[in-house]
Amino acid sequence: MTRILVTGGAGFVGSHVVELLERHGRDVVVLDDLSTGRRDNLDGRRARFVHGSITDRAALDDAFAGVDKVVHLAALPSVARSVERPVDSHHAGATGTLMVLDAARQRGARVVYAGSSSAYGNQEALQKHEGLREDPLSPYAAAKLAGELYCRSFARVYGLQVVVTRFFNVFGPRQPADSPYSGVIAAFCRALLEGRPARIDGDGLQARDFTYVEDVVAGVVQALDASTVGCETVNLAYGQATTVLDLHAALAALAKPHLGGAPVAAPVHAPPRAGDVRHSLADSRRAAAVFGFAPRIGLTEGLRRTFDWYRDRSRRMIAP
Repeated sequence: MTRILVTGGAGFVGSHVVELLERHGRDVVVLDDLSTGRRDNLDGRRARFVHGSITDRAALDDAFAGVDKVVHLAALPSVARSVERPVDSHHAGATGTLMVLDAARQRGARVVYAGSSSAYGNQEALQKHEGLREDPLSPYAAAKLAGELYCRSFARVYGLQVVVTRFFNVFGPRQPADSPYSGVIAAFCRALLEGRPARIDGDGLQARDFTYVEDVVAGVVQALDASTVGCETVNLAYGQATTVLDLHAALAALAKPHLGGAPVAAPVHAPPRAGDVRHSLADSRRAAAVFGFAPRIGLTEGLRRTFDWYRDRSRRMIAP
């Protein structure tokens, strides 16, 4: 049976990848240092867990034992965090990726790398497609792009089979909501459920291609199981732009029936964040053509499922 390593498998996206792979009966190994992931994200999973960093050769050797394929998700997420800690961001995103690719090269393992739409930066093109020249605006974006460049070079020099999957704004259950680096949907859900004003950085007219995690991980597994050669780069997103203000309005509508008649608090605005991209909208036609990527759930249903998950979680936390 093929053995699959998921780096960062205890994290938000990684735990969903592990769940889908196990649902398909796959043999899974997780490597995670738990710096941003949570061990309880893997509760009920069969995967072998290796506690360690992707920059630790001994941990990599342990995790790679018998591995045929790799989903490389481990990184230090958040643009804001990278602005504060650029060296840490580079170490996790660039150096760590180099070490994972080198371990995969030695074993001839196929790699799917979680790239980022932040590599595009601000472009005149409305939809970001894979043929655009990259223009990273933050240390996080630069580190993720450096990982992509290593993927391309390892495919060319060593014949490694690699797919770079560029994520846009992934959301869904298990995304941390209690951190200053939390994703906007997680942060909005928490604020709305607590009856607090949500914080919007900037004017709220910045647009994002918010994509539900189950649709993203389905695309990741399609790329993992394909037989492409060289290095393919594809966007995994809906191709649907939503402003942060419209996102808040949609989540506020979901929250209103659960506030006991209290009004939804109006959001408060903070200064724009350094390194943020103004508009992010994917062209996902290449992922559809090469891997059959066809999202099933969509934004509206994804937001409902996500809000319900945070609501149920908040009820459990306050239950006597």
